[in-house]
Formats: sequence, C-alpha cells, structure tokens
Amino acid sequence: MKKSILSFILILLSIICFAQDKQAIIKVMAKQQQDWNRGDIDAFMQSYWKSDSLMFLGKKGPNYGWQITLDHYKKAYPDKAAMGQLSFKIIKVDVLDKTNAFVLGAWNLKREKDAPGGYFTLWFKKFNGVWKIVADHTS
Repeated sequence: MKKSILSFILILLSIICFAQDKQAIIKVMAKQQQDWNRGDIDAFMQSYWKSDSLMFLGKKGPNYGWQITLDHYKKAYPDKAAMGQLSFKIIKVDVLDKTNAFVLGAWNLKREKDAPGGYFTLWFKKFNGVWKIVADHTS
C-alpha cells in the first residue's frame, strides 16, 4: 500500500513538473514572437542554444552554429518590413524527459505584399534550468 501511494505521488509530481516545463517552453515561444515583431533578431536568437552544434534545417538543407543561424536571419530579413509580423500556432508540446522537449507548430508572417507561412519542429533542451532550442526544422 505504501509503495502504491509513493508511486502515485511520484507520478503526480512528474506530471506537475512536465506541465511547468510545457508552460516555460510556450513562454519562450511567446517571447520569440514578441522579439521578432519588435524587429529585434538579436533578442529573438537568445532562445537558441549558443553553440556551434545548433542545427537549423530549412529549404536549402542543414546549417550548424548559432552565429551562422543569426547571420542567415539577418540576411533573409534585413529590416522590419521584411520581418513583418510573426505569429505562431503551437500545435503540440511534448516534454520527453527532464531535459528534452519537442514542439510542433505553424508560423505566419504578415507583410505589406505577402503572407508567407509554414511549419516548424523544434527540439528544446534544458540547460541549467533554461529551455533552449537546439534544433530547428522550419519549412
């Protein structure tokens, strides 16, 4: 009986922790959207793992590295007009364990002349209590 109660408590605590992690990840995504919409790519990039091992996968294949990803964003979106207004639709957040999570979502830009959009998958990893994107596949 004691083992059953202890198991139940551990499962309940795990569910609560994963729910808190899910909310923390959603908060990271909301901050990214706000940073983008202010035209601040440098702030937007703070949600990414600052490592040469960061992976970004787009139409042209994989790129590796935080600085390379930042440079790519700045080249593709040279000003606020090119950046437009970003919106995310989070479809799914799966916290896989204490330090790994998977996010599936859609993105849309509203700009003066067009409204491109697509989907993304993100691998988040927790470093010292902070969730960072370590792999981004955006189409």
